[in-house]
Amino acid sequence: MKFDKSQFENLELENIGQWPPAAKLVLTIFLAIMVMFLGYTALVSSKIDQLKRVKAEEVTLKGSYKSKYHVAANLELFRAQMVEAEEVFAIQLRSLPNSHETPGLLDDITFIGTTSGLEFVKLEWQPEISKEIYIELPIDIEVNGSYHSFGNFVSEIAGLPRIVTLHDFKIDIVQASKDVLNLKLKAKTYRYQGQEVKTP
Repeated sequence: MKFDKSQFENLELENIGQWPPAAKLVLTIFLAIMVMFLGYTALVSSKIDQLKRVKAEEVTLKGSYKSKYHVAANLELFRAQMVEAEEVFAIQLRSLPNSHETPGLLDDITFIGTTSGLEFVKLEWQPEISKEIYIELPIDIEVNGSYHSFGNFVSEIAGLPRIVTLHDFKIDIVQASKDVLNLKLKAKTYRYQGQEVKTP
């Protein structure tokens, strides 16, 4: 079949019914393509985007479900761990001096120092430092004595039933001939924020 271009000349939209069959076929194909394109754009394309969003949401929901299922399946274990954590916290909390015990802490430090053979030059509280859940109570300490006495002093402080940490050690020679050294350090103890605040 030979293609005749003359069939497509002088076509007018008002006379579509009189167009040659080839021209009508081309117009029909063109209109079908346009309808499919517009239908895809208006209907299918938005649904594909919605499907992608739903699939992404499905992945998120599955992850959330797995996490919640894990918690639910191990709820008794988590409860037991929470009880254990609360007990450990209560024990640690009892290791912190309360506001009525802080003055006695200086007495303990003084006793440990003197029994270790140290001479106190300075032992005084510094201003409290408030942290998020606890209050830091620093103590400036300066003592004179032998190196061995320092070691015994630090060891005994670490063995106190209350939490006391030692920081900022500085050792200087006082009398080289008698092996007398000067030790400056900062001791810190802590009080839970929930306890009654009372200046030591």
